[in-house]
Amino acid sequence: MITLNGKGVFSAIAIGTIRYFTFHQEQIEKYNVEDIEKEIGRFYAAVRQETAELETLFKKAVEEVGEKDARIFQIHQMMLEDEDFFRSVEEIIRTEKINAEYAVHQAASAAERVLAGSQDEYLRSRASDIREVFSGLVKILSGAAAQEIQSDQPVILAADDLTPGETIKLDKSKILAFITAKGSSNSHTAILARSMGIPAVVAVGESLNPDCGGRQAVVDGASGTIYLDPDAETLRVYGEAKAEQLETASELQQLKGKENITKDGRKIKIYANVGSLSDVETALENDAGGIGLFRSEFIYLGRSDFPAEEEQFQIYKTAVEKMEGKEVIIRTLDIGADKQVDYFQMPREENPAMGCRAIRICLTRPEIFRTQLRALYRASVYGNLAIMFPMITSVEEVRDCKKIVQEVQSDLLAEGLVFRPDVKTGIMVETPAAALVSDELAAEVDFFSIGTNDLTQYTLAVDRQNPNLERFYHPHHSAVLKLIQMTAESAHRHGIQVGICGELGADPELTQTFLDFGIDELSVSASRILPLRKTVRAIDRECL
Repeated sequence: MITLNGKGVFSAIAIGTIRYFTFHQEQIEKYNVEDIEKEIGRFYAAVRQETAELETLFKKAVEEVGEKDARIFQIHQMMLEDEDFFRSVEEIIRTEKINAEYAVHQAASAAERVLAGSQDEYLRSRASDIREVFSGLVKILSGAAAQEIQSDQPVILAADDLTPGETIKLDKSKILAFITAKGSSNSHTAILARSMGIPAVVAVGESLNPDCGGRQAVVDGASGTIYLDPDAETLRVYGEAKAEQLETASELQQLKGKENITKDGRKIKIYANVGSLSDVETALENDAGGIGLFRSEFIYLGRSDFPAEEEQFQIYKTAVEKMEGKEVIIRTLDIGADKQVDYFQMPREENPAMGCRAIRICLTRPEIFRTQLRALYRASVYGNLAIMFPMITSVEEVRDCKKIVQEVQSDLLAEGLVFRPDVKTGIMVETPAAALVSDELAAEVDFFSIGTNDLTQYTLAVDRQNPNLERFYHPHHSAVLKLIQMTAESAHRHGIQVGICGELGADPELTQTFLDFGIDELSVSASRILPLRKTVRAIDRECL
């Protein structure tokens, strides 16, 4: 038995045979061209094709892992729209009179070297993104066939490395686990593996090579350990551990249909956060009591123009119909900050997290807001729909929203279109400002939902997208918890409900704290619903 060590990505166990997949590195031919303009045209045609392929990958990823983790493919699309890169490739083709694929290779290699040599870890991680995006462009230009990872039987997939694109294409029914020689536990590939629920170990090193193919192995995704040709005792221990994991999963399934109630009689609603219609199906499969956060911005992402009212209406209608009377809280578009969309033509901002995003876009560009509101109100007659406004910081903003809502309702009435006038409207509490004036805000709305991700970011003045600041990002900070408690108390003074839809909602260390605060509803990713129900049902305040 040989033991290999890497970095665990997803804490699960896999036992099976390794199949080592080797990617063939295409030699990029360099040759002179006579028709420069034709060659440049060929380059831009390849860019359009690659952009379309990335859009397809984005849509598949949204269905597989949700909008948040699918965002890497939008980042890749943005890289393909870099005008500096376009100019660099054009200049190489014109000055050296060479073929487009070699010009792309030269320009991309230069950009990759700059990022790879950066002192900033985040920028260094972008180097692999450049490699993936522009190798795809070179393959299109050279006419090389795309390599697909396929297997007839379930296997442990091994490779030098995997890109996000290769990972999202994996047939999960044929992949027991994957292990790679290179990679990082914080890479986009690792994030996708966690979201897809695939046991994985990365950064194993050169000891993982093609000679490992065909050998039996045990993969421990928790410790990052791989056992090649495991002995009988190792197989026994890990076989039992895997059986325990399956038993735990089975026990969670037994919680379906059970109440979210503590041993001392306190109840709480457990809802799901969703980022696509396929996520709604997953929420139902995991016995969600409702949808606490429907991220409507997925409708706006990965496209070249604004979604029409009818398209939005059909999506909202389908969502509420699928939930069959359970509450569906739809957040109006939250574009901006880390979710940029080119066709919105927003001006470049030095600090987009503090810039024109979410409700600020809706109030400064009401024509976009009206279209979405019309679709939402039309869909309201098909189920239990509620509307939630993000990034609210003042009572004035709420009143501005309500005024536009009244105008939209008047228009629909005049046009003879059916809608429910009593749709509940609420706000997200995501800033210290909103929490501090929550007593005033509670008098204006039907419910609160606390977005703990942004609330933590703005309270601690820490950019949660910056990996270099991870040590300073403390979601359990007493200031954050005090703001949550203050918001809950304000809500209950005015007789409205308050939920949490940020990541803290799934944190078992805080479940009892939130119950003590009087939080009425926790909205989490679908996979966390049953584990959270188990946590709630084990709490017994009377025994403390």
